[in-house]
Amino acid sequence: MSRTDAPPLPEPLRVPVADSHTHLDMQDGTVEEGLARAAAVNVTAVVQVGCDVKGSRWAAETAAAHASVHAAVALHPNEAPRIVHGDPDGWSRQEGREPGGRAALDEALAEIDALAALPHVRAVGETGLDFFRTGPEGVAAQEESFRAHIEIAKRHGKALVIHDREAHDDVLRILAEVGAPERTVFHCYSGDAGMARVCAAAGYFMSFAGNVTFKNAQPLRDALAVAPAELVLVETDAPFLTPAPYRGRPNAPYLIPVTLRAMAEVRGVDEDTLAAAVYDNTARAFDF
Repeated sequence: MSRTDAPPLPEPLRVPVADSHTHLDMQDGTVEEGLARAAAVNVTAVVQVGCDVKGSRWAAETAAAHASVHAAVALHPNEAPRIVHGDPDGWSRQEGREPGGRAALDEALAEIDALAALPHVRAVGETGLDFFRTGPEGVAAQEESFRAHIEIAKRHGKALVIHDREAHDDVLRILAEVGAPERTVFHCYSGDAGMARVCAAAGYFMSFAGNVTFKNAQPLRDALAVAPAELVLVETDAPFLTPAPYRGRPNAPYLIPVTLRAMAEVRGVDEDTLAAAVYDNTARAFDF
């Protein structure tokens, strides 16, 4: 079995559940095939997340065409500095880009704002801060973009989906400074139990991905154990973060049962109870 082969379909869940964060546009096969595989294991809804203007347009169009798909639109935290300062190495899959400056960022944000007004767009995200891949020169653009996305989410009454990588304190600080939207989701939650308590006190949803199954992820499992049942979501972030024992192979929404069963074990509840709660939480978070 090659590490590039798709993992097998897991045993279906008995209770429907939703994948709160996926990237169908980065996965192999058609959208229809991906949704059919997910439905076969009782993953009946997915949130398709945009990371740039082009991907956000695609997310909105795909949600309009498929009842089980809900769109989130945004400029990823790493996208904002590339718009402002350029991307000569083409890392963002858009060839080499020249610096566009503040005007280009404003133009991109205006397009996200327009997409956020659409009824099948349920969230603004993934936005936030990422200090892992962006150096000090890009932090200002990230923070400006994050604040703009928060304002867009609040103005349109949409959920906010946060990407937070090695930036916990600053993400929480900005949310506190400007006021978080009514529904705020920490996608691929990466904090510890202490941060989970802070998020819980603020009413922020915490979405757990396949990395909660990794051997070195005990702090994530500790956070999951203390997160209130009404604030827990599950996601794939596919094609990334494939759960054990398939780590390193392509991820997709149909693998949600693997992660959900591991989460149920951590929380000491049966999978049906967790699946029902997670579905309700996701529908509430994204208003579908």
